Amino acid sequence: MASIFGFRSRDPARDRQTDVSRLDRLAKLFEQIAAEIESERAGLENRYRTKATNAAFLVEAMENGSASDRRSSEVSALTQSILNCERRIAALSRQDGMMKELRHSLDMVFDENAESAAKAEFARPAGVGRG
Repeated sequence: MASIFGFRSRDPARDRQTDVSRLDRLAKLFEQIAAEIESERAGLENRYRTKATNAAFLVEAMENGSASDRRSSEVSALTQSILNCERRIAALSRQDGMMKELRHSLDMVFDENAESAAKAEFARPAGVGRG
């Protein structure tokens, strides 16, 4: 588009293409981060279950006299590890929620851009800039 002042603006279709490309890269990054969070959480939950099971069996063995009271330090270590797992799982859940919110916001921006582009295309006079 040329103006009387010699300024040429970029074709709106090219702007849309640039925006879509940028938003697509950002969406892929959000998906990658969400997958990393999910992978960490799944591994952590498996370790959590193992530690909780080990702690339960150890406590039961101590109560039944099958294990010495000296193993109580193992119970304390397992308990601390379980608490750490719970804190990390909670943090990962918050991060996952944030990724979902960011993705939703990105979708809203994408939808707004698509809606604006459709309105601009509809409002353009016949024969101007259409391929």
